[in-house]
Amino acid sequence: MEHNLLSNALVYLAAAVVAVPLAKRLGLGAVLGYLLAGMAIGPWGLGLIGDVETILHFSEFGVVLLLFLIGLELEPERLWSLRRQIFGWGTAQVLGVAAALFGAALLLGIDWHVSLIAALGLSLSSTAIALATLGERNLMGTPAGQAGFALLLFQDIAAIPMIALVPVLGVAAADAAHGAGGWQNAARLAAVIAGVVVGGRYLVRPALRIIAKAGMREIFTAFALLLVIAISLLMQWVGMSMALGAFMAGVLLADSEYRHALETDLEPFKGLLLGLFFIAVGMSVDFGVFLSKPLLILGLVLGFLAIKLAVLFLLSFRFGIARGQRWLFAFLLSQGGEFAFVVFGAAATARVFAPETGSMLVAVVALSMVSTPLLLLFHDKVLEPRYRGQNKREPDAIDDNEDHVIIAGFGRFGQIIGRLLNANRVKLTILDHDPDQIELLRRFGFKVFYGDATRIDLLTAAGAAKARALVLAIDDIDDSLALADAVRENFPDLPILARARNVTHLYQLMDRGVTIIERETFESALQLGRRVLHQLGFGAYRAREAMLKFREHNRASVDAVYPYYKDREQYVSLAKRARDELNDMFARDLKNIDNETDKGWD
Repeated sequence: MEHNLLSNALVYLAAAVVAVPLAKRLGLGAVLGYLLAGMAIGPWGLGLIGDVETILHFSEFGVVLLLFLIGLELEPERLWSLRRQIFGWGTAQVLGVAAALFGAALLLGIDWHVSLIAALGLSLSSTAIALATLGERNLMGTPAGQAGFALLLFQDIAAIPMIALVPVLGVAAADAAHGAGGWQNAARLAAVIAGVVVGGRYLVRPALRIIAKAGMREIFTAFALLLVIAISLLMQWVGMSMALGAFMAGVLLADSEYRHALETDLEPFKGLLLGLFFIAVGMSVDFGVFLSKPLLILGLVLGFLAIKLAVLFLLSFRFGIARGQRWLFAFLLSQGGEFAFVVFGAAATARVFAPETGSMLVAVVALSMVSTPLLLLFHDKVLEPRYRGQNKREPDAIDDNEDHVIIAGFGRFGQIIGRLLNANRVKLTILDHDPDQIELLRRFGFKVFYGDATRIDLLTAAGAAKARALVLAIDDIDDSLALADAVRENFPDLPILARARNVTHLYQLMDRGVTIIERETFESALQLGRRVLHQLGFGAYRAREAMLKFREHNRASVDAVYPYYKDREQYVSLAKRARDELNDMFARDLKNIDNETDKGWD
């Protein structure tokens, strides 16, 4: 047994290490790499792994960990604020997709029992694939990502009544027993949920505190895994989704002081088990069923995807998703989900449909999962460039300007400068490359022009030769430096006032002769630090003097280090010395503080 376990682990890891980097390099994405690896080593590939069902059940724990970690990011207040998206949008998505699929199945002459269960099961999407893709592409904070997350969470909830509905439509004799204990099951469910809520609030946190004080990181990790497994099994025992139970546990610990430690400890397990889950899904594709009726199954997959994509795309208008993300949103949720395997398995057991029908539906779900990375690749290579092309426009014609200030980049930093100058009657020429941003700002009366500020012809048209100054507020560091180079070469007399993203960016601007530079967060951080000191009981004068002294020392140390910033050893040495000097300075201030008088500002 140990030999088999290690041999299987060797096969999984080797397949992942080979397939995933190769898929990423080809632009196919990590998820498709795992799926292809599973197909290669599974029963219908090289046949290196045989017990697919056991591996699939075990690897579903990766989805459980994923939902737990997502729950840790959502405090109960924030989750409550999403109730409209979760229950309103989620209901619309599940009912809309299920109704469309049910109607299509009836038109094909399929029995209504089979049609209903198939439609409900296929209305669910893959939590693992969608959330992993959102994380991989850093889309969770976008409207499409937030809507997708809300729908996936509702689907996990909706899967429970779907599974409960299956025996009602079936003919298995054993199913009659389920109705008898309905009240007992409901009471047990309520008791377990209440126990999780109370335990998460009043028992788990003290336990985490005791374990943390022991100073043994491995025991903390073990307790984190114990917590997730125990709650997940409890939820499964009362008929709920393990993933939904883990999510609820994560939400209860979202405002805990141990949240970040839990995330750090469980993240590696989540990544490995999610990868194993995708490999298991790839292995579970039954090519025997596919090869027996390839045209039928391909037709079912294409029809299913077409209907679900159409409904999701139409719903994206209602959900307020930006035009450029509507197809992305539809592709993300187009596949069948993990719970479809459970729903169809229960339906086969209850004899709602024949085992062969269940196998065909499982094959449809698995193939739809494989199609998702391909659809996303189609979006990236075909739809997104075309969308960008439709939104591209020629640089605006700019009237002859003189005695004005050019602001290059009108994001969160440039906007503040622009508003200040505009309020003081300074003529502005604003350059930006975001068409939507430009249209929005124009509605508020700003004179904003579209174009790439690093282009010399655009700068010339913008009146750089007659401008009083150029405010360099571009977000991208490389573009910022390119513009500074272009201006220094072509408009050497034009003063540049620049925003630096960090100290290295500041030094690179100084290399280009820019002398008036502000680090984007430095002054705001100083002002907040001053207010913190005042809040802690420092007099207004003392707080202000401490801030000014820190600013003076910091700027002096930055200037002192500048000649050596490309020499790493010298740079580190001077930075340490500057820090020591600052500590000595404040130590002397503390010694003399009793002899000084607060100037009475308070």
